[in-house]
Amino acid sequence: MTITQPDLSVFETLESEVRSYCRGWPAVFDRAQGSRMYDEDGHRYLDFFAGAGSLNYGHNNPVLKRALVDYLMRDGVTHGLDMSTVAKRTFLQTFQDLVLRPRDLPYKVMFPGPTGTNAVESALKLARKVKGREAIVSFTNAFHGMSLGSLAVTGNAFKRAGAGIPLVHGTPMPFDNYFEGQVPDFLWFERLLEDQGSGLNKPAAVIVETVQGEGGINVARPEWLRALKALCERQDMLLIVDDIQMGCGRTGAFFSFEEAGIVPDIVTVSKSISGYGLPMSLCLFKPELDVWEPGEHNGTFRGNNPAFVTATAALETYWADGSAMEKQTRARGEQIEQGLISITEENLADVKEYRGRGLVWGLEFHEKARAGRVAKRAFELGLLIETSGPESEVVKLLPALTITPEELDEGLSVVARAVRETV
Repeated sequence: MTITQPDLSVFETLESEVRSYCRGWPAVFDRAQGSRMYDEDGHRYLDFFAGAGSLNYGHNNPVLKRALVDYLMRDGVTHGLDMSTVAKRTFLQTFQDLVLRPRDLPYKVMFPGPTGTNAVESALKLARKVKGREAIVSFTNAFHGMSLGSLAVTGNAFKRAGAGIPLVHGTPMPFDNYFEGQVPDFLWFERLLEDQGSGLNKPAAVIVETVQGEGGINVARPEWLRALKALCERQDMLLIVDDIQMGCGRTGAFFSFEEAGIVPDIVTVSKSISGYGLPMSLCLFKPELDVWEPGEHNGTFRGNNPAFVTATAALETYWADGSAMEKQTRARGEQIEQGLISITEENLADVKEYRGRGLVWGLEFHEKARAGRVAKRAFELGLLIETSGPESEVVKLLPALTITPEELDEGLSVVARAVRETV
């Protein structure tokens, strides 16, 4: 694909140096549909990033778009204040009927603000309020957001350094397989909890991702998650599952923790809960934890009504029939796995490991810088993929759940070619 040099001057001269994703994709995008994006010159790109997981149902999904347009055309409420609206009521009822009740989940629903880090901040605040303790335990290579509380439980040194102040009241523990099976699960963690001389303040909660997306596609085993839940119960700590990127069907089931058979005390949801890329997040928690005073956690954009509309349409379209979407996602995931197996067999000396669940996969190389070169070459070939991991050493595949088998094959062929051409 021949790409003419786009006019990036206004971005380079006026926009802050903090801009990130656009640096890896030097194009000016104009429109998008399904799993395709188009730049202003009409060049077509296959999207294996899906808005960092915020577009699980693809770009401009026609069913969701119709619901949104109809709502706007009838002058539906569009502001985001904490008010009772028809759109909010419809979403809450639909979420209860299609997501919570079928899974026997008792959660209350809180709207903490538009972004994932808003949900994490509210979860941490609530856990501390309930338990009357300050400490939170997180895990190595975790990522929970860019605001200060979320950064305190995030592992990435580069992102943490941007805070500019000490990040306190968070303690990291080893994620699943951190010691490559050489140390029993939670040996260090539980020893510290039980030793009165360890110096570890009693935690209010533990926060965990079942699959660490930004951390390098590190997949926690179901038995590890069950053991973590049991540890939290023994030690009077709340378990918070951050399902911001891995929820809404990304790993197969609607919630990523379902496979492990656990019920977390608190769950954070964002990214694809609106289904259309509109900012929206939820903090879910067991009813007995609902100790908030009215207005104790507030914000101007807590109730994004257009997002309620598209979220309702997404649930009714993709989750009303039980397991169809889950089965499709697992089948697509098996297709990706077979593609990565082929790439690994072709490049045995270069590929360190492939890993993933559902429709989130990572390909790690022995040479850490290789992943960045693969992503760059893939863009030149018309495929949008990103890297993840503490040193950007993993190629991250995050396509829409609605991607077709043919589009998956096309993208995997581009990945294979990019790997071959970046030796």
